[in-house]
Amino acid sequence: MHIRDWPAGERPREKLLARGPGSLSDAELLALFLGSGLRGRDAVTTARELLATHGPLRALLDRPPPELARLPGLGPARACTLAAALELGHRHLEAQLERGATLSDPQAAGRYFAQRLRGRPHEVFAALFLDNRHRALGFEELFRGTIDGAEVHPREVVRRALAHNAAAVIVGHNHPSGNREPSAADRAVTARLKQALALVDLRLL
Repeated sequence: MHIRDWPAGERPREKLLARGPGSLSDAELLALFLGSGLRGRDAVTTARELLATHGPLRALLDRPPPELARLPGLGPARACTLAAALELGHRHLEAQLERGATLSDPQAAGRYFAQRLRGRPHEVFAALFLDNRHRALGFEELFRGTIDGAEVHPREVVRRALAHNAAAVIVGHNHPSGNREPSAADRAVTARLKQALALVDLRLL
């Protein structure tokens, strides 16, 4: 059965308009970008098969566009559409910070770091510099490492914070291994950073 023959409340577009994008499953969201499915399958079924074979969603979308283009049901045009959608989301987050919005929610900071560092094959340590009202001044990737570690130099973090005339700093790094738990080294470098920044009256948030 073609999607247009589904009950109105179950079609992805109508469902999104009536209940919002959060009501759609990963497959339904992906189907909206596909537009149509493989021969003999609708877009939602094709999306489900893509996620089952090449997913989950993050693993699928972390693929570079040329690799996405080779997957069944995608091709160059759809791969470009998906890559462009991800980049739009990335720029939307950046634009919120560029407007100088106050960043007072730890979860919002976490989402921003996750968006900026997602899909990297190696560890990247980054810092978000804020003024005394917690408005964003700048974001920098300061150190890069291997799949399971990146050497962090507190002096460089302090130097860049002073260059931004920051009053507070949020730092974070990715774990390409997939293990979200902070290591003993992570905790140790956080303590060193807090001490180093405090010496020049900077807060580590």
